[in-house]
Amino acid sequence: MTTAPELHARGLRDHLAPALRALGLTGWRRTFSLPDETHWALLGVVEQHLDDRVRYTFDLSLVRKADWSAAGRPGLRPDPRAVYGVEAWRARIGEVLPVGTDIWWEVLPGPRWLVALDDSIAAVRHYGLPELIRRVERDRTGTGETYLSPGELEQVNAALLAVSVPRIQRAELADKQLLLTGAWTRADSVARTVLRGVAQGFLSADDARFRTVCCLDTLGRELWSFDRPAG
Repeated sequence: MTTAPELHARGLRDHLAPALRALGLTGWRRTFSLPDETHWALLGVVEQHLDDRVRYTFDLSLVRKADWSAAGRPGLRPDPRAVYGVEAWRARIGEVLPVGTDIWWEVLPGPRWLVALDDSIAAVRHYGLPELIRRVERDRTGTGETYLSPGELEQVNAALLAVSVPRIQRAELADKQLLLTGAWTRADSVARTVLRGVAQGFLSADDARFRTVCCLDTLGRELWSFDRPAG
């Protein structure tokens, strides 16, 4: 029987790497990057070998090419799995998924051994890659000022959790708008109602930096917009 480590190696070579290249990433083995003139937007496969099995996840990293050159580090490009101290941003992929916590995939022998690979590719396609692209653009343009501290955001998220509404992943200011991002869908009427109340709370503070609260899904698409009441 083919072992889990053998399946893992085959899966990375024959399934994961081609799928990442089809998404526009370039690279080989366990490190990939998005083509960009000014930034290294990177994805790395992180592995843990545990006796007769292997599990893996992804590290995401953003490094300005000018910073990399100035640091005089060896190698053509950074390794997204390493910490250099010059990163503009880095995260484990679980941090940008709706669960918001560390997540690992494991390829196991059996007829459904490709399920974990397909799931991890979907995580990159729908969450990891869009977040990398968003981070590159935000760093390039200097937009997207963080609005809430991590502690303040967790207080709001605790209230959302109590009514089974997905958490706010980001709260940022841009163009006189407060942008709230989360794993919501336009068809979720409960989330819309609850987030309207959250937006009204933010708007009642009369913060001059924004006049509108926009709720976005994790791909950056606008779902709902709430304006400050007139008068």
